[in-house]
Amino acid sequence: MKKQSSWILILLSITVVFTTLSWITIEKSHSLSIAYTADTLNISETSHVSNVEEQFEQYVIGIYNTAELGKSQLDYDVFKKALIGYINLKNSEQLSEKQLLTIVDFNKSSSLKRLWIIDLAQQKLLYNTLVAHGQGSGLDMANKFSNIENSHQSSLGFYITSDIYAGKHGRSIKLDGMDKDFNSNAKNRAVVIHGAKYVSQQFIDQTGRLGRSHGCPALPVELTNEIINNIRGRTCLFIAGPQKNYVSEYINQDLAINSFLVAKAKVATL
Repeated sequence: MKKQSSWILILLSITVVFTTLSWITIEKSHSLSIAYTADTLNISETSHVSNVEEQFEQYVIGIYNTAELGKSQLDYDVFKKALIGYINLKNSEQLSEKQLLTIVDFNKSSSLKRLWIIDLAQQKLLYNTLVAHGQGSGLDMANKFSNIENSHQSSLGFYITSDIYAGKHGRSIKLDGMDKDFNSNAKNRAVVIHGAKYVSQQFIDQTGRLGRSHGCPALPVELTNEIINNIRGRTCLFIAGPQKNYVSEYINQDLAINSFLVAKAKVATL
């Protein structure tokens, strides 16, 4: 009990110091609020390390390994950016209570399964499947991205799932683009998640690549309803790709670490 009490005191001391330093930085350059609880940030045990960045890294690695995301070829750096953004969006109370994170990696060939849906609460991979990019972004590889109407290009960044509707592609879900200048015109451009027949292994076998959309992350028809049912209700989508000038206020590791430590301290006092 003495050892456990000492650890709790040390952790709380680290949290107070780090929180103070973090808020000085945050108040200068960010308006996102800290609203995390132990329930909204799933904290598992991490090793006894004093460096707060190492603690956070162990937390990220823990989810990555437990969900076996490496086996499905999800790049660790892409996952880490997506998780940091998820934490900060959750922190600003823009996401629902669902602890789901959807990731699309347009650094990969369209012939590969480059969409992942992860249950962060259970630390489990729910889906890993094909996803199309926009006609204007490239053939097999997406290498051009735009936030402009009629560009027919994909847009990188963080999105939040919005309303479900029945459109020309059947049941679809609208997306709110959260990154100004990168995907903020998603609704005006009618960038949505929908199913398409050209997103299939058969199409790849015939052409060597997937078909392409008008900028929407289109899915295999047979999985579309299932996926929409899972990600509906203000969950997070992150689309990564080779756009060197892409930046996001949500990829703020210091802010995410602060939330992590606050939640971890609360867990330690339970």
